[in-house]
Amino acid sequence: MTLALSAGILVTGAVYLMLQRGMLRVVLGFILLSHAVNLIIMAAGGTSRRGEPLGADPDPAVTADALPQAFVLTAIVIAFAITIFMLALAVAGRGDDDTDDLIPVHSQPDMDVDADAAASEATPSDDNPAETLDEFASEREGGQS
Repeated sequence: MTLALSAGILVTGAVYLMLQRGMLRVVLGFILLSHAVNLIIMAAGGTSRRGEPLGADPDPAVTADALPQAFVLTAIVIAFAITIFMLALAVAGRGDDDTDDLIPVHSQPDMDVDADAAASEATPSDDNPAETLDEFASEREGGQS
């Protein structure tokens, strides 16, 4: 019962940390989750119903199974490698890990502005604008010669 409660607390803390926005908290959540899985594997190995791994009696029915211990040892090595990889990614992307919401807020136009004032701001102040593309091209050629 104590192992199940400990594993449950570790999984709860891991899920809480992995749902946070910071990359370091996600890595710590992964570490807690890997510890919880290792604890569950060891609890499933039957440590409470078996004796010492190698006792005075070499009877296989009494000795503890070495397979869960080998699984946990392999899981520790794999979790360590993944943790190092996640930390390397966190260091490489440390400038991208902004925890503040810095989304720019676009301002809406003021609806109380007079329509005439808004229209006068929208029109260019050119005295003689070109009406067609041909007039524009002739003005451009005439200005360069």
